[in-house]
Amino acid sequence: MGSPTMEFDRTAAMISATIGVGLGIAIGWGLKGRNSKAITKNVLEDVTETVKVMGDSRDRKMVLVVRNDLKMGKGKIAAQCAHAAVGAVEKASRKDPSNLRQWRLTGQQKVVVKVEDEASLLDLAEKAIASGLVTCLISDAGRTQIAPGSKTVLGVGPGPCELVDQVTGHLKLL
Repeated sequence: MGSPTMEFDRTAAMISATIGVGLGIAIGWGLKGRNSKAITKNVLEDVTETVKVMGDSRDRKMVLVVRNDLKMGKGKIAAQCAHAAVGAVEKASRKDPSNLRQWRLTGQQKVVVKVEDEASLLDLAEKAIASGLVTCLISDAGRTQIAPGSKTVLGVGPGPCELVDQVTGHLKLL
């Protein structure tokens, strides 16, 4: 048998735990009663939207097109691709939320390819826009390796794979 102090500490701990669990249950019941209809409605709306989007079996992807002639370092390419991806997602959230949701639910596929010069990059941007795809063209601020205003990366999509491939499918992986 333990010392009286150990017994008191053990009893105090059990009482504290019991009170904590009881309060947690009471608060949970109180909150559930007040918000259960709103919570249930939100959950049902989310599930319904997910089922609608998942019922669309077309895959989605985003392609990031990098200018090869700029000879950017790996870190610079990664940063510029991140800018293009974030920009494309922000734009898609306003202009094409359905494709964005489908892309998010199907793995957020991203592919990085290269072009040889700015003219090729701009030509792809025009073709993507004409095809109805979301695009995001990144111009560098010029603080490190690249001249200010240089167009470095084009984000295409997220959009249906077959449509994105019509614009970028001929390009080689970076």
